[in-house]
Amino acid sequence: MINLKINNIPVSVEEGTTILQAAKKIGIRIPTLCYMKEINAIGACRVCVVEVKGARSLVAACVYPVNEGMEVFTDTPKVRESRKTTIELILSDHNKSCLSCDRNTHCELQDLAYEYGCNAVKYEGEHHECEKDFSTPYLVRDNSKCVLCRRCIAVCRKIQEVGVIGPIKRGFKTIVGCAFESELNDSPCVACGQCINVCPTGALHEREEIDEVRAAIADPEKIVIAGPAPSVRAGLGEEFGYPMGTNVEGKMVTALRMLGFDKIFDVNFTADLTIMEEAHELIERVKNGGALPMFTSCSPGWVRYLEYYYPELIPNVSSCKSPQQMFGAICKTYYAEKMGIDPSKIFVVSIMPCTAKKFEKTRGNQNASGYPDIDAVLTTRELAKMIKQNGILFNEIPEGEMDQPLGVYTGAGVIFGATGGVMEAALRTAAETITGQTLDNVEYKKVRGTKGIKEATYEVGGLKLKVAVASGIANAKKVCEKVASGKSDHTFIEIMCCPGGCVNGGGQPIMSSVVRENVDYKALRASALYKADKKAEYRKSHDNPVIKELYENYLGEPGSHKAHEILHTTYVARERYKK
Repeated sequence: MINLKINNIPVSVEEGTTILQAAKKIGIRIPTLCYMKEINAIGACRVCVVEVKGARSLVAACVYPVNEGMEVFTDTPKVRESRKTTIELILSDHNKSCLSCDRNTHCELQDLAYEYGCNAVKYEGEHHECEKDFSTPYLVRDNSKCVLCRRCIAVCRKIQEVGVIGPIKRGFKTIVGCAFESELNDSPCVACGQCINVCPTGALHEREEIDEVRAAIADPEKIVIAGPAPSVRAGLGEEFGYPMGTNVEGKMVTALRMLGFDKIFDVNFTADLTIMEEAHELIERVKNGGALPMFTSCSPGWVRYLEYYYPELIPNVSSCKSPQQMFGAICKTYYAEKMGIDPSKIFVVSIMPCTAKKFEKTRGNQNASGYPDIDAVLTTRELAKMIKQNGILFNEIPEGEMDQPLGVYTGAGVIFGATGGVMEAALRTAAETITGQTLDNVEYKKVRGTKGIKEATYEVGGLKLKVAVASGIANAKKVCEKVASGKSDHTFIEIMCCPGGCVNGGGQPIMSSVVRENVDYKALRASALYKADKKAEYRKSHDNPVIKELYENYLGEPGSHKAHEILHTTYVARERYKK
């Protein structure tokens, strides 16, 4: 153990601990900008500088290790003046259109400037001339607001191991972008949006579709249907001050009704439908010698990654559309026929924790009715923005209920948002389908939790099923390598693009580095879904009464020809870089 003093307070910490970590242990906060726990610690921004007795200059607390007998001072006049000057210099080349910025009032640079009483125009000089990158359907980069913290680079390289962005040029001219200054759409970006979540400013944000949704709602010829994903109800409340992990489904439904949506159904319903098709597909492959292991296909960022980096494994991916795409397909086929509505008049808006869903709706073979399955995708953040813009007092409105028939879901459907949830839901249905017996315990806890890779083996009706669950592309890569090399003996593998699953999707509420440092946000958000599962009237997808009716009166049976036409899709091998 190393003994030192911070602001004259004794502290004992393990060797290798940084000053920043040691200060936190005794309740002292040192401000940071480029630092983010488990993602980025490079000492580049110099906002976290402190004085160390005997040192010739200020040191960066996020990377400076403690030494025996060290004396550290975190808030001296010299330290404060240095931090203030650093922040003012960053502001000198920053687009200061704060009032209209998406991150206004929750921007880490803005908070630091206020905390240190900075003069935002003290150092006026040359400014970067930057064009926004609008090349993708899911993300916008605005380098005029970039502070070169490199968090986005770090999460793309270290956590997702895709690495499509990096620093370009040198010195004052440095910017963050793709190789050779190409557009993001020309790179093998997987659309996960994790770079947005770690950005401290408004340099990155999703490609908004709010105006398109408002126009559809205002069109008297359109029937506008909203479909929120499981994780949205576990994250939306954070935008309105609710504790992390609060399920705000009821208020969300009321807010959507107040926004003018004609029907509020639930993507949980088609999560149940996905399980019916996916479990049937898995059983067919096991019994008839299909390509194994079978990968799940619910996460579009993961599927996009596979198409770019492991196209040889495409036969292993389930042909099921994701719950989002199934939702739109069922709304414009089954529901349209049931209600006698021309599908061309139905406008389906999915509400997702995910930016990759904006890409997914543009994929080929996603138009079961002859029209796009999904017309618009709003992230959790976009929905919160719409609610605020409409003057809806979210905390004060009553709780509402989903519309019928596509608003009925089971506990299996709601846990889709947590890593391991798809696997657990599939096992519940596969086990009862194979054995013909009712499960005494529907909880498969070995596949729960936020660990990057989880494995388990289950005996089901004489069949031995070895399963794996991975979240985050770096972990997906490890699993893919094992499968591609022929070393995998798994039967079924669930992969989610984002670490922790959809609850940590690229469209979820932004958290500061301080919150990420101190809160297990993935587990808290997931807990809201597992609580909902526990309280659900039905906990297995095949017990959903509307799913039963859908098959009896429309689809026939899981895996039928009609089910394949409406609910299944194909994949393509993608070139990593356009020539």
